[in-house]
Amino acid sequence: MLQCTAVTLLPPDAVLRLTAPGADSPEDPEPYVLCELGTHDDQRTGHAAYLRPGRTPDSPALWFFWTGSGPERTHRAESSPWCPAVLRRLDSGLVRRCALFDHHTAAHSWDVTDPLGDLIAEQLVSGDSPEG
Repeated sequence: MLQCTAVTLLPPDAVLRLTAPGADSPEDPEPYVLCELGTHDDQRTGHAAYLRPGRTPDSPALWFFWTGSGPERTHRAESSPWCPAVLRRLDSGLVRRCALFDHHTAAHSWDVTDPLGDLIAEQLVSGDSPEG
């Protein structure tokens, strides 16, 4: 399943939460976010973007949720626990946790493909270096 392509600007209150003292995030967050869910029906399912981790790896992370578009867009930024789903590959012993929030809609993160991210990763793995 391909990743949702919905993008939205972060409202000033969400940016303030990200840059507040004690926030574990870059000083200048990106002004926009991309939905991290798999493709879904925009009319019935909200969009979600990961903003920053919790204080420990297992503690809730800060997520940005939005629905609608234009003047009808509603949004909220809140901490949400991680999805408890785990993918186990018996043949290789691989254990992968879902990288989305608990009770997310659509597919788990291991079933979502980000073609642009894969293309960038492929270039980095092949030995391309900005330094030459």
